[in-house]
Amino acid sequence: MRKNPVIPFAVIAVLGIIVMIIVSSAGINQREAIQNEEEGGGEQEETVDASPEELFQNQCATCHGGDLSGGNGPNLQEVGSKYSAEEIKDIIVNGKGSAMPAGLYTGEQATKLAEWLAEKK
Repeated sequence: MRKNPVIPFAVIAVLGIIVMIIVSSAGINQREAIQNEEEGGGEQEETVDASPEELFQNQCATCHGGDLSGGNGPNLQEVGSKYSAEEIKDIIVNGKGSAMPAGLYTGEQATKLAEWLAEKK
């Protein structure tokens, strides 16, 4: 008698389905972890009590330079002579033009950073 040639293909299909289910469940767990981190945890908690210098280094230094000298973004070494703390906070929260994105910091973090930058005269 001849063996049924469909059986190896059926076994491979069943194994493939099992592997797909395992990988999918792992992906769902990772997605949930990422959503939880975005909603209330993760890096945001670390920067709540950060100093203004740390806040600047985390989000702003890539464009404005680590020493406030500029780069892709404008020089901020004397930004306090051009803008008040409230104006700086407004720029941090709402962005400015197409180059400065909105919402890098909000609330207390934006206030702390704006006050620190306003002292730069």
